[in-house]
Amino acid sequence: MSPKPAGTSRTGSRYALLALVAALVLGTVFAQDLEREGYFEVRSASTEQLDGVHTLDARLQLVLSSEALAALESGVTLIIELQLQVIRERRFIVDAVDAELTQTYELEYSPITQRYIVRSINSGDQDSFATLYSALNSLGRVQGYPVIDDALLDAGSDYRVRLRAMLNTERYPAALRVLFFWRGQWQLQSEWFEWSLER
Repeated sequence: MSPKPAGTSRTGSRYALLALVAALVLGTVFAQDLEREGYFEVRSASTEQLDGVHTLDARLQLVLSSEALAALESGVTLIIELQLQVIRERRFIVDAVDAELTQTYELEYSPITQRYIVRSINSGDQDSFATLYSALNSLGRVQGYPVIDDALLDAGSDYRVRLRAMLNTERYPAALRVLFFWRGQWQLQSEWFEWSLER
């Protein structure tokens, strides 16, 4: 296999950027026809201890806005993050965040195969789906995700865990991040969902 020219990835990035700008413009022009407010919500979440490790099960509802959907189908990869914190409760001072974890996924659409691809940045695992609904449904089902080893927790303290999901736009160029800031349809982030850590 012959090596790719040095400018290939840079050219691809420029095309992706142009596609994103075009998607934003089209999203504005056809707002009346396509306007849909997206939202991310954590429906349920819990942890259980298996062989000394606390693991997470969660169900999330992930709905893309019309602008995010237009960008996705124009070739822009969306970054979806699941952020989790383990919080140690303290009586007289502010509670301590003892652990923070982020599970990062890439969601992209392949016009050639007409399939939606979900890729885990943490593990490298990848899967493809025939519909956006099935791709987002898969992203919204978290099962057996390792959170923290019980041996790392203070035996005399109580803990709680909280989880949220968000669409991360920080990887895009600064000019586009400013644009995203003023466009509410790109501010997709769930509320924190909290529960007590059973030990």
